[in-house]
Amino acid sequence: MTPLLDLYASQPFWFWLAAAVLLLAVESAASTEWLLWPAVAAGVVAVVTALGLRIGFAGEAGVFAALTIAATLLSRRLVQRVNPADAPDINDRDSRLIGQRAQVVAPFIEGRGRVFVSGAEWAAEIEGEPVMVGESVIVERLTGSGLKVRAV
Repeated sequence: MTPLLDLYASQPFWFWLAAAVLLLAVESAASTEWLLWPAVAAGVVAVVTALGLRIGFAGEAGVFAALTIAATLLSRRLVQRVNPADAPDINDRDSRLIGQRAQVVAPFIEGRGRVFVSGAEWAAEIEGEPVMVGESVIVERLTGSGLKVRAV
């Protein structure tokens, strides 16, 4: 343990850089978005110590904690502004299809056909008069592995 403490005492930059890399590696593996800002804060503390500002471990830990809290709170506000809760999740591709215009690529027979939307072909159901191949329909909702559509 003494060699580790001696290394920190002589070059705290390596301690904080290692902490930043470790946190970033865990974040990359887990993809939680919770460890990104502590990794950035540890990186900033590493830069501060590399510049020669010696504030001791307690001061460095305080700067790390303050930066982590500030960055996390600011990022949450930014994420809420950029991606409000009422907007569809960017990773939920299926729910983003609702309301989009699709093109009929296979004829509707007994209410079942195929449509092309958002770069993919989907099985689709329609009520009422079938729409001809090449015409557009609007996606109303998801039905298992297919779509419920209506004529434009």
